[in-house]
Amino acid sequence: MTYNPPKPMAKILVVEDDDANREFLRYVLETSGHQVRTAGDGQAGLDAVAAEPPELILLDVMLPEVHGYEVCHRLKGSPKTSAIKIMFLSAKTFPADRHQARAVGADDFLSKPADPRTLLSRVEGLLKGEPGPGLPALEP
Repeated sequence: MTYNPPKPMAKILVVEDDDANREFLRYVLETSGHQVRTAGDGQAGLDAVAAEPPELILLDVMLPEVHGYEVCHRLKGSPKTSAIKIMFLSAKTFPADRHQARAVGADDFLSKPADPRTLLSRVEGLLKGEPGPGLPALEP
């Protein structure tokens, strides 16, 4: 009999102002074995990262206090937090939104509502270091 130890859980921060969406994302991620913390606005998200940096952040674009793009820009601009993977989850689906996410340093962009299987696949890919397919290619 071979012992297969459980895969290590990733520490994930969900920054989402909608209570139902936040709890849905928590449920999907926790049932897949991840450790999840949540924040309801951009400033609370920044504070949570300062207290205990996660491996990955699921970040809404439209947030109270500090806008999602600004949160991403600050985190990616700091040597202490620039390696944290950031995936935007947003109902905003215009190409300009994806370009803005790329411009502030995001690693992926997924439209809401997110299918749980797609969400988990994208999360696992980012955690493995794979590029997120939800962003436009970088301009040469």
